[in-house]
Amino acid sequence: MEKGKLSAFHDQSRRDFVKKTSILAGGALAAPILSQANFFSGSAGVIKVALIGCGGRGTGAAVQALSTKQNVQLVAMADAFRDRLDDSYNGIVEAMKKTPERVKVADADKFVGFDGYKQAIAKADVVILTTPPGFRPIHFEEAIAQGKHVFMEKPVATDPAGIAKVLETAEKAKAKKLNVVVGLQRHYMTSYRELHKRVQDGMIGDITSIQVWWNQGALWVRERKPEYSEMEYQMRNWYYFNWLCGDHIVEQHIHNIDVGNWFMGKTPVSAVGMGGRAIRTGPEAGEIFDHHFVEYRYDNGVVMNSQCRHWKDSVSKVDEEIVGTKGRIFCDRAQIVDHKGKTLYQFDRKQHNRPYQAEHDELFEAIANNKYKFQDAQMGAEATLSAIIGRMATYSGQQIDWDKALKSGINLQPSRYAFDAPPPVLPDAQGNYAFAKPGVTRYFS
Repeated sequence: MEKGKLSAFHDQSRRDFVKKTSILAGGALAAPILSQANFFSGSAGVIKVALIGCGGRGTGAAVQALSTKQNVQLVAMADAFRDRLDDSYNGIVEAMKKTPERVKVADADKFVGFDGYKQAIAKADVVILTTPPGFRPIHFEEAIAQGKHVFMEKPVATDPAGIAKVLETAEKAKAKKLNVVVGLQRHYMTSYRELHKRVQDGMIGDITSIQVWWNQGALWVRERKPEYSEMEYQMRNWYYFNWLCGDHIVEQHIHNIDVGNWFMGKTPVSAVGMGGRAIRTGPEAGEIFDHHFVEYRYDNGVVMNSQCRHWKDSVSKVDEEIVGTKGRIFCDRAQIVDHKGKTLYQFDRKQHNRPYQAEHDELFEAIANNKYKFQDAQMGAEATLSAIIGRMATYSGQQIDWDKALKSGINLQPSRYAFDAPPPVLPDAQGNYAFAKPGVTRYFS
């Protein structure tokens, strides 16, 4: 998408978009029809899967898909790097050694490079998209264009232009009745579903405030090697570059932000915040911050306070707390209490499921039964844009409005995907990368 330009579809406001898609979901598109799955798979009842993005999350997602009750086979894989693909393939084979017939990836169907995803998608009925999220919009677009069901990891983009593309593709997926599941797995976790049900039933009254956290220690860094081009170095250290990752507020903290939106039943209209690089300051940290604090405001005045950080040897907390007029929810404890501390509801921890597995179980069951059931792409785009406006707020020190960001067309992607192409951000002579400075970095006049 050209920078600064959006189609007429994207010029509608956030509220118009939600209204329109709600009508579609409840009307003419609601009746399930047969997808292409199983029509061209070559074997009755077999659901063929392609894995696009062969890192740790991709490997895990492939194993989870292959561990469902349905007759699922992995038939194609694609990654930018051969070593990552080979490691993933070996890990999948090892994990599935009790059912080796489920791994049917011929050498000719292992595709390496930036364009291999197109060939891998063509081999399958269902596509697993688990590359760094900067690639998600173009991979999702290709999968839907080829008529495939999709499981894609969060986040679904790293910039507003990517969000616009995902929203547009989501409409095409609905028109084709293709199931799309996004890896915001709390939506598939029994405790969160039960808590949400009780919010809907009024147990905590009207929501008055939300607090969400993803605070943890340091993460991995991969050493630069002399043979790496700058593009390869950034690809292998994708977490530290915004065009690939979106910063950890987008890549990780999206889970908690999404819970706030889910329980509110809406998205924030604006974000203000602060953040910086207090601990993680060297060139190996690329351009991202190591801490963010964001105040999200909804259209009814409710505020969600959001914090995330990566600080070694500091207290960790990954959780959500939702406060209402009658009580509050502690999501990690799966507990609801009134304002005097009396327990109103406690989820039975014996009933906990494995949400990473459940999202695949439910997706493949729907596909096998020829049901159109999942439309997660819009939810994934809304959660991702919520995190993106949080990043934009902490980077700039400005208030970032949802509608203005969505329509902005801001695009972080390179002009060309190739190992000899320059990435969008380059190091200086000392190897340091420029990073945002609140009050100096600006998105809107």
